[in-house]
Amino acid sequence: MALGRLGKCCRSLLHDTSKRVFCGVLQPAGLEGCLGAKRHLLSEDVVKLQDFQQKKLAVAHRAAGSEGSFIELFNQKMQRNELILRDELKLLLHLCQSSEDMQIARDAIYRYHSENRNLMYGDFKFGPLFMRLCYELGLEGMAAATLTDETMKGFFNDTTSFNIAVDMLFLKGSYETALEVLKTMRNQGISFNKDTVTLATATCYKQNTAESYGICTALIEEQQTKGNFIPRHAYCFAVALALRRSDLQKAQLLFSHIMNTDSRLCQNFKVVLLVMSGAIQDALSILSAAKSPNSPYFVKKPEFSQEVVDLLLLRSERKPILKTVEQIVAQLEQSDQVTQLTLDDMLCRTPTGRRKQEPIIEERRRSRRTLRPLNSTLISE
Repeated sequence: MALGRLGKCCRSLLHDTSKRVFCGVLQPAGLEGCLGAKRHLLSEDVVKLQDFQQKKLAVAHRAAGSEGSFIELFNQKMQRNELILRDELKLLLHLCQSSEDMQIARDAIYRYHSENRNLMYGDFKFGPLFMRLCYELGLEGMAAATLTDETMKGFFNDTTSFNIAVDMLFLKGSYETALEVLKTMRNQGISFNKDTVTLATATCYKQNTAESYGICTALIEEQQTKGNFIPRHAYCFAVALALRRSDLQKAQLLFSHIMNTDSRLCQNFKVVLLVMSGAIQDALSILSAAKSPNSPYFVKKPEFSQEVVDLLLLRSERKPILKTVEQIVAQLEQSDQVTQLTLDDMLCRTPTGRRKQEPIIEERRRSRRTLRPLNSTLISE
């Protein structure tokens, strides 16, 4: 029902203006009624929130229900200005269950960083642990304030901490703060990986200002110059932002850098770019090919957003090709290949991440009779 209302809202925009037609993608300046989806962009492989929560349960179990007393004793130790040990801080961060506990944890990492500023923390990184706690408890403000605090420079010396924070801020719609975190990340010399690039372009797309557009294009160009891999998802956000800023030429250039355009999102953008450039016949050819009746029933057929279809219909009005467009659109609707998902919905999707291997693979490397590891010559038995 909500998606239906959203689709109607977007379709109504199509007839209000001939220049900017998309709710959430080519949105008229000042119009905030249909901003669309808000979802996190990092997969569980990166956030690892479930693994973290399982570890918390294991630590709480080993602590035999003494979580509260440990945190209270730790707080008293801090008030006595005693030295904070690494293992104590790790235990504290695994026992936090509330925002009050997190205030103590935040004070603890400040103290720990000031006491060990000139020392290596070893292989263990406290940054991602603290950020996952903020993620779990919905404390995006604390996460951003701690990351951008100049006195904590060097404590969050990993890309993952910043990525988790930006993802959290993106989810809550705090795009300006997310950009501040990204600027801090850049100023501190923390490297941008492919997830950072996707998060940055997504944040710029959502903010949709002249400044954010400049940041987005500059970032893409920098990554291209360095020869770094740019995810398809990041390119799509950049294309969508260029369309929002009515920069069709830039959108076409960005789209041309996408190596594989077979995804549903790319196919929708391909139709949009063709329609916006006046190539109605080429756009219609894509839709026509998508309704192939010879595809096996178990093969998922291409889907097109209702707003993309509406744009094609709008740009075909008062043209001889309109009747053909209406026929093909009707056929796509009959085969359930027109979705009420907007381009914004498709863009702001939560990735599934990599599938974990089934444990049965390991079990088959052991003898069912002796339970001993099989020799390489016997693995096939």
